[in-house]
Amino acid sequence: MKRIFVATALLASVSAFAQQKDSVPSKPSTSIPNIAGLAGFGARGGASSAAPKPFKEVITEKAISKKGLFTVHKVEDKYYFEIKDSLLGREILAVTRFVKVPSGAGYGGEIANQQTLTFEKGPSNTIFLRVVTLVSTADSTNDIYKAVTNSNVNSIAQSFSIAAFSKDSTGSVIDVTDFFKGDNLPVSINANVKRRYSLSVLAGDRSFIQKINTYPINTEIKTIKTFSAQAGGGFAAAPSPFPSAFLPAASQSGAVTIELNTSLLLLPKTPMKYRVADKRVGYFTDDYVKFSDEQQQVENKEFAVRWRLEPKDGEYDNWLKGELVEPKKPIVYYIDPATPKQWRKHLILGINDWQKAFEKAGFKNAIMGKEWPENDTTMSMEDARYSVLRYFASDIENAYGPNVHDPRSGEILESHIGWYHNVMKLVHDWYMIQTAAVDSRSRSMKFSDDLMGDLIRFVSSHEVGHTLGLRHNMGSSSKTPVEKLRDKTWVEANGHTASIMDYARFNYVAQPEDNIAKEGLYPRIGDYDLWAIKWGYGFIPGATDEDQKKASSKMIIDAYKANPRTWFGTYESGNPADPRAQSEDLSDNAVKASEYGIKNLQRILPKLPEWTYEEADLQENIAEIYTQLLGQFRRYMGHVTKNVGGITETFKSVDEKGDVYEVVPKAYQKEAVSFLNKQLFQTPKWLIAKDIWNKFNNPISLDPVANAQEVTLNNLLNTDRLNRMQICLERYGADKAYNAMELLNDVQSDLFSELTSKKPIDEYRRLLQKSYVAKLAAIIAPSAGPSTISIQGLTLTIGTDLKRSDVPAIVRAQLVSLRSKVAAAAPTTTDTMSRIHLLDLEQAIKNALDPK
Repeated sequence: MKRIFVATALLASVSAFAQQKDSVPSKPSTSIPNIAGLAGFGARGGASSAAPKPFKEVITEKAISKKGLFTVHKVEDKYYFEIKDSLLGREILAVTRFVKVPSGAGYGGEIANQQTLTFEKGPSNTIFLRVVTLVSTADSTNDIYKAVTNSNVNSIAQSFSIAAFSKDSTGSVIDVTDFFKGDNLPVSINANVKRRYSLSVLAGDRSFIQKINTYPINTEIKTIKTFSAQAGGGFAAAPSPFPSAFLPAASQSGAVTIELNTSLLLLPKTPMKYRVADKRVGYFTDDYVKFSDEQQQVENKEFAVRWRLEPKDGEYDNWLKGELVEPKKPIVYYIDPATPKQWRKHLILGINDWQKAFEKAGFKNAIMGKEWPENDTTMSMEDARYSVLRYFASDIENAYGPNVHDPRSGEILESHIGWYHNVMKLVHDWYMIQTAAVDSRSRSMKFSDDLMGDLIRFVSSHEVGHTLGLRHNMGSSSKTPVEKLRDKTWVEANGHTASIMDYARFNYVAQPEDNIAKEGLYPRIGDYDLWAIKWGYGFIPGATDEDQKKASSKMIIDAYKANPRTWFGTYESGNPADPRAQSEDLSDNAVKASEYGIKNLQRILPKLPEWTYEEADLQENIAEIYTQLLGQFRRYMGHVTKNVGGITETFKSVDEKGDVYEVVPKAYQKEAVSFLNKQLFQTPKWLIAKDIWNKFNNPISLDPVANAQEVTLNNLLNTDRLNRMQICLERYGADKAYNAMELLNDVQSDLFSELTSKKPIDEYRRLLQKSYVAKLAAIIAPSAGPSTISIQGLTLTIGTDLKRSDVPAIVRAQLVSLRSKVAAAAPTTTDTMSRIHLLDLEQAIKNALDPK
C-alpha cells in the first residue's frame, strides 16, 4: 500500500491546539494503481508562450456556457474550462469509467482509472495539472517537515496556457479540448488495462469529446477514444498484473473504440473526521504515515472507509441521546434501467434491508434504493454524484460492490455496483443443491420469479454491504451452534449465519423432518451486520485518536461479551489456517454440519434425472447439476480438512483475557481425520452414479470421485500443514496438538485396512493408496525446493523449506513401516488384482526409499 507521509507539530497546550490543527493529507486512491509519468502525459494540449487574450475574444458570442464546478464553454469545436482561483490547490478525484466497450473488454460502468488531481498557477501564464501521489501538510516550523517535503513532489502531468482571464479576473480560462481528446493518463484508461487489451497508439482522427456537463461539485466529460490494437488480443502484451484478454474488434479491424466518462469530483475542503480502524470490526481501510518531531517511532493512521452520515441540522443532540434522527444526506442507490423489470423490486428490497442496521446507529431513512428516473434528462448514470447498480448483459456468474472514497479520510463518495445477468445461474445452482432436500420450490431448472427474487435480494444486500465499507466476515457462520440450524424456531428467528457478509449461502444442514421455512434457509442481515454498522456510523466518543481508539475498543469488547455473534473473522487478510473463517461453510462444527449436508446430497442424487428434466435437453442439465452436487460434497471435505493442523486467530486487546493464537483441539482434529476416512477415503459408493455418468461422462475422462479423493488427500498431506503441526507440537505440547506422525498413522491405518482385513482392494482404494505412497515419496525427495522472492533486497521463502523440517524424517519412517506391512500382506492376499497391486506398491516404496 502506498503511504502518505505527514509532518505535524506536537502542541503543548489546548490553546496551541486550537490554533494549529493537524491537517489531513491527501493521496491517490488505491482502487486503481497510479502510474504517473507514462506515455500520454502532455502528448497534446501543452502550454505555449502566447499571452492571454481578452475574455470576449476567446469566449465569443457563439459560446455555449454551463456553470458548475468548472464553468464549461463550448466555442464551435473547442471546449474551455474556466477555473476559479478559489479552486486552485483544491484536490479533485478523477474517476474514469467505461460507458460502452467492445466485446471482451469488460462492461459499461466499470472503473478504468482513478487519480487525485490539483490545478495550480504556473509560470508564464500557465496552469499546471498535478497528479497527487505524496503530499505533506504541517506546521512549517516543525523540523521534520523539511525532511518530509524534500522527499515528496507531486508530478506535473500537464501544462495549459491561460487563454484568457475571467471577466471579473477571479479565474483563468484554459483550452482542454486536446487534453481530453488525447490519451492523457489522468483522464484516460489505466496503463495496466491498456496492456491487458493490447491497446497502443490513440487514433486522433477517430477520437473526440462527445459532451461535457458540469454540476456544482463535479464536471463530467464523455469521450470516444479509438486505439490501435494488436489482433492477437493480449498475448504479446508487456507483462502485467492483469491477465490478457481477447478483443474480437482488434482481430477484425486492428482498432478498438471505447466510450469513456471521466468524473472530476471536488473533494471536501474539510475532510470528514476519520474513524480509527480496528481489525476486530471488518471495514475496508485506508491509511497514511504520520511524522512529528517528538515521536520516537512513526504512527500509522489507519481508518475505516465509510459514508459521511451526519444528523440533520438541529438533531445532533437528539442523536447523542439515542433518538432516531434523519441524516443530512441519505445514501441512495439507483437501479440501472437496463435491469429487467421483474428483478428491480428485489434489488431495491436488498438495499432497503440495511435500514434496520442504520437504525442501530441512530439514523432512520438513512439508505434507500430507487429506480432510475428514465425521463429525467438532467441525470446521468456516469455522474459521480449518483450511486448506481449497473446491470451487465454477461454470462459471468458474479456481482461486486466497489466504492470510490476520499483517500484523506475514508469518506465514501459514490459506488457503482456491478451486477452480472448470469449471477442468477449461480444462485439457482447453489440453492438447488443445498436445499432441494427440504424445499420443493428448488426442484427444477427454472425457479419461480418469487424464489429467484428472494435469492437476488440476498445477493443485493451482500454487495451493498461492501459499498457501505464492510469486508467479508467469513468467520461469522462459526458462531452458530450446528444443532441450532435444525431448530425451526431458533433459526427462523435468528438466521443460519450472523452476517450477510459471510459466504454462507443456504442452510444445507436442515433436514426434511425439521420443516424449516425459507426464513431459516436464506442468508440475511444479522447480528454482526447490525453491530458493524453501529460501530462504523454511530457515535464513538473521543476528542483525540487515542481517546476514540480506547472508547471503540471498549465498545467492541462489550458487544462481544453481550453477543458472541458480533465476532469478525476472515482469511482474506488474517490467518489462513483458522478453520472458523472459511467460505461456503456453516456452524461451529464442520464435521457434524458436513454429515448433515451429505445426508441431503444422498437424498438429492437419485432425484436428479427427474428434477433436471427439460424436453429436448441434451443431458446438459443433469451434467451441470451433478457437477454442482459433487462440488458441494468436495466443499464439505475441504471444510473438515481445514481443521487438521488448524490454528485459530482471535484478535484481542491487552484488556482482554486469553491468547490470540490457539491450536484446534487435538480430539477434534482426530475426529476430522476419522470423518475423511469414513466419508471419502473409504470409497463413497453412493456418489458413484454410473447410470448418471453414462449420460455425460466419457469413461476415459477423469473419474469424478477418484479426483475428489486425490485432491483431498494431497490437501491433507500438504507439507505446509505437516510442518505447521510439528511447530504446534513444540509450542502447545503433545496433549493439545495433533502432530504429523499421528496424522499419518491415522490416515494410513484406515487407508490400508485391507492389509489386515484381507478384503479385496477396489479400484478406488488402489488408486488412493498409490497416490498416498507417491505423495510421501515426493516429500522425502522433492522435485524442487521452496519458492523464493526478493523484495527490496530481502529474500523471502514461500512454502515449507523441508531441509529445515522434521517432516521428511517422519515421512521416511512411515514409508519404512508401510513397506514391511505391504510386503507381509502381499503373499497371503487371495484377490489377484489386490496382490499384484501390493507387489507394485512394495516396489514403489522401495524405489522411494532407495532411488539408486
